[in-house]
Amino acid sequence: MFGSLIDTSVFTPWSFFTDMGLIFALLLVGKLIRVKIKLVQQLFIPPSLIAGILGLAFGPNGLGWLPFSNNLGAYASVMIALVFASLALSSPNVKMKEVASKVGPMWVFSQIGMLIQWGLAGLFGLFAMKMIWPSLNDAFGVMLSTGFYGGHGTAAAIGTAFNNLGWDEATSLGMTTATVGVICAVLGGLVLIKIATKRNQTSFVADFKDLPDELRHGLLPQEKRDSVGNATTSSISIEALTFHIGFVFVAAFVGYVLSLLVKHWYPGLELPVFSCAFVAGLLIKGIGNKCRYSEYIDANLTQRVGSFFTDLLVACGVAAINLGVVVKYALPLVVLIIFGIIIVLGVTFYFGRHLSKTYWFERSIFAWGWWTGTMAMGIALIRIVDPKMQSKAMDDYALAYLPVAPIEILLITFVPIAFAAGWSLWLMLACLALSAILLIFAWRMGWWVKSPSKSVK
Repeated sequence: MFGSLIDTSVFTPWSFFTDMGLIFALLLVGKLIRVKIKLVQQLFIPPSLIAGILGLAFGPNGLGWLPFSNNLGAYASVMIALVFASLALSSPNVKMKEVASKVGPMWVFSQIGMLIQWGLAGLFGLFAMKMIWPSLNDAFGVMLSTGFYGGHGTAAAIGTAFNNLGWDEATSLGMTTATVGVICAVLGGLVLIKIATKRNQTSFVADFKDLPDELRHGLLPQEKRDSVGNATTSSISIEALTFHIGFVFVAAFVGYVLSLLVKHWYPGLELPVFSCAFVAGLLIKGIGNKCRYSEYIDANLTQRVGSFFTDLLVACGVAAINLGVVVKYALPLVVLIIFGIIIVLGVTFYFGRHLSKTYWFERSIFAWGWWTGTMAMGIALIRIVDPKMQSKAMDDYALAYLPVAPIEILLITFVPIAFAAGWSLWLMLACLALSAILLIFAWRMGWWVKSPSKSVK
């Protein structure tokens, strides 16, 4: 009955208003479920994912009770541009020399974790899966990395790129693997933690029952609430939140224009908007550093803006999954996901042991959560085994990610282009070759630990 009051056949500003109203309502319902249902707390399922699942179940792709417009899936493509713009604007000013001296082993570990997953998944899809299902798209294998390593944001970005290249099923497949990846991250992570505690492999013994309530239900008590950022402008002139959102939107918009210009000048080359938005954000930040206005761009507030768009991205992206596509590729998806779990498990805990001199399990469990689900899942898992963050693993990862991010952006940008141009095999082999070079480099630098010791107590 509610749906009959709203015309979804024509997209208008009120259609957008309706979509956002419903998504935010589902986000609040998802938060309520997280607060009230113990099982959801134990699985650390984020409200944005719950909202997306509810939107999928009750929206046009499910029971049809919620009158979402047909553009719900397109929002994810816009949100990911805003997320990457905020990521660039909030990035710290750290020299690469400082990164190398402090977190070299962690950088190699993070980099090969990404490259091996992309390389092996792509080759598995190109050869093993094509032998069983010849009609599969050549890029089917990389849908694993798109969802597992990349998450819902990357699924939206790569899905949009493939859609523009003629494969309109990619977004639904990527969103599906991303959703399954979050579940694997939590369930698998909890099992791995229980095994590690029994084997005395954790340095800061903790179990889920020892976690503070705010980590489980996500509501902060008065004494533990922190600031979301600093107001760098007077509200008499412009509200600080408006000021920061303005920078994010401008960076994303400049990225969109850059993408259109590249497509106009080189019709055969279509750069994703999110990649261009990231570059635009870095340029704006660089100019700001020279002109000294970047000191008024608060990193914490900008990160919060990015997190806001990420929540919307996940909710909209999952709600827009085409269940027909999932059913069509159900068996290949199952095979691909099982293969992915095995690969990520092996890479994470083998290389995690040999590229960590201390607290190897804490660092590895974070990587497991990140490389199957999201960085937020990694944080949730490490908080179980290291509640006070004494291992400093998060600090090291934050620095190590700086040189990893450009390679990740390049991969996400050029994977669809490479598959469309017939260069996919060479790109996947290049990923594995670069991983081998990095491992040799780590060995030469003395970062490889031959006989890993127990975590330092």
